[in-house]
Amino acid sequence: MNQRAYLGGRPTLMDVAKGAVETFVKVRQKTPESRGDRYMLLTFEEPPLNIKAGWKENLATFMNELKNLQCVGMTTVGAALKNAFDVLNINRMQTGIDTYGQGRRPFFLEPSVIVVITDGGKLSSSSGVQEDLNLPMHSPIPGSELVREPFRWDQRLFSLVLRLAGTPVVDRDIGLVPCDSSPIDAMCEVTGGRSYCITSHRMLMQCIDSLVQKVQSGVVINFEKIGPDPPPGSLDGLKSEIESLKD
Repeated sequence: MNQRAYLGGRPTLMDVAKGAVETFVKVRQKTPESRGDRYMLLTFEEPPLNIKAGWKENLATFMNELKNLQCVGMTTVGAALKNAFDVLNINRMQTGIDTYGQGRRPFFLEPSVIVVITDGGKLSSSSGVQEDLNLPMHSPIPGSELVREPFRWDQRLFSLVLRLAGTPVVDRDIGLVPCDSSPIDAMCEVTGGRSYCITSHRMLMQCIDSLVQKVQSGVVINFEKIGPDPPPGSLDGLKSEIESLKD
């Protein structure tokens, strides 16, 4: 993220990421649905140092901590994502919207969007370079043994992968922004989100507008058919029984 991009002022990718967050917040605040928004700023550091701005901090504190961010440490994306989900799920335990053993209640939801901004480089850790993105499954969070995945059904993950070159490139307007080929794309897809392979500043602004539109107060439910179709005459017999009951 310390690499410099071929943009005005030769900013680093970290500077581009900070500007992207500021633009996202400004564009989001123009929408009427943003009144109940809460922002958190998390890094790849170990807990609790990874939380730079939590639920209780105001937006001014969030912006100040954003400006003070620096590129240090390893690219432990898996652990960072797990820590982010843990913070969100602790809040869910306090509100009681996860009704374990009582069925799913669609009106008990807390839509959350996690936006990861990265350069798409190799995943590094203290044990070396990793090819795959793996989230640690052990968790000290109460109730974690009752779920199979670290995320919940109303939490989505998006990733802005900054593939900005440090040399002049031909700015081609290709319309739709493609997904990135890095391992985080699969994780985004599992949660119902997606990744964005960003190669120009214009494309970055396009992706920010797309993200703002995807932040909604509801969720999308897909119904899946289970079992074979009933026999053709069974519905007619059911209708006749209903008519006889009415009489």
